[in-house]
Amino acid sequence: MFPPNITINKADQLRLLELLATEYKKVAGCKQHFIDLQNELRRAKLVELGQVPRDCVTMNSIVRLWDNENKESQTYTLVYPEYEDIKASRLSILSPIGTAILGSRVGDIVSWQVPIGQRHIKIEEVLYQPEREDKVA
Repeated sequence: MFPPNITINKADQLRLLELLATEYKKVAGCKQHFIDLQNELRRAKLVELGQVPRDCVTMNSIVRLWDNENKESQTYTLVYPEYEDIKASRLSILSPIGTAILGSRVGDIVSWQVPIGQRHIKIEEVLYQPEREDKVA
């Protein structure tokens, strides 16, 4: 379901594990999806903020995705659930596609389960990554 060797910074991992332990777990999505996200957070390669690869999708990253099925690119910001706004292209980490892209890198093809099978998208470009942009030169 997810690409191998995803990378997550330690701060995002901690905040996301705390999120899964909150009321969101009881009211949003299916339980299997939360289990998938929790498993991904636990198996991910953890790095410090300054060590996140430049082409890695992190929380609050703006990423361009290629949908081969629809033959189109879409750009999203990966956000925490309270900031989700699909009309503004802000995608919740608690959505299946949000979980699938977290920690992925440019060139990765990620997939997630939908009622009629699997969906696949390619990470085309990380347009903005907070860890990269917020560094002091």
